[in-house]
Amino acid sequence: MSEGYRGDFQWLVERPIAHRGLHDGIRHVPENSLPAAQAAIEAGYAIECDVQMSASGTPHVFHDAVTDRLTDRQGSFETLSDPEIANLRLAGTDAGIPTVEEFLDLVDGRVPIVMELKGRDPQRDAEFLAKLSPLVAAYRGKLALMSFDHWLIDAMLAMRPADRPIGLTAEGVEEPVLAAHRAIFSLGCDFVSYNLAHLPNGFVDWVRTDRGAPVISWTVKTADEAAHSVRHADQITFEGFAPQQ
Repeated sequence: MSEGYRGDFQWLVERPIAHRGLHDGIRHVPENSLPAAQAAIEAGYAIECDVQMSASGTPHVFHDAVTDRLTDRQGSFETLSDPEIANLRLAGTDAGIPTVEEFLDLVDGRVPIVMELKGRDPQRDAEFLAKLSPLVAAYRGKLALMSFDHWLIDAMLAMRPADRPIGLTAEGVEEPVLAAHRAIFSLGCDFVSYNLAHLPNGFVDWVRTDRGAPVISWTVKTADEAAHSVRHADQITFEGFAPQQ
């Protein structure tokens, strides 16, 4: 593994990872919801979820920067208080937007979680890890942290919450982009989550071969795409179909 490797993280690639939980789009089981997490648990898949902070400073499981697509309220997620978020419902269902604490309580170590931290800017995100770390440290199950945002990766590597694996979420094929990825990964990351459409590439090959670290692909939507991922990555993050385990 990389120089930042801190233990046996083979569990990261032992089973397919349900993208935002095992959801059905925006029909009956919304993404990043407790029902989507429960469905993934029942099917035996690991769970990928997205985390960002409310205006109250509470980590919630939600992907978009705005609430327009998934709720009946328009506007920026980061400006909403906890009570305002608690009143929202996802995609016209009874499911709400869970806090990270609620999400972890439901999963309760039954399947692994790969948690992507969604940053907004370094100044606002200064307290992100301070708010999230106690929840991560108290959680007894298998949990990995990752992000696109270099300032959050820096904070995760500095804090290393509960010795969890830390990953770089990334994409791109141009050499300057790949060189930047190498520089970030070399700070001590343990795995990579990479855009399937940009596989293969020299960075991912370097991670797997030279650094001996796992690569997860995203987002795989068909069996054919899964077959492509098998050739260039160690596990898939999927949605829209049921991959073999």
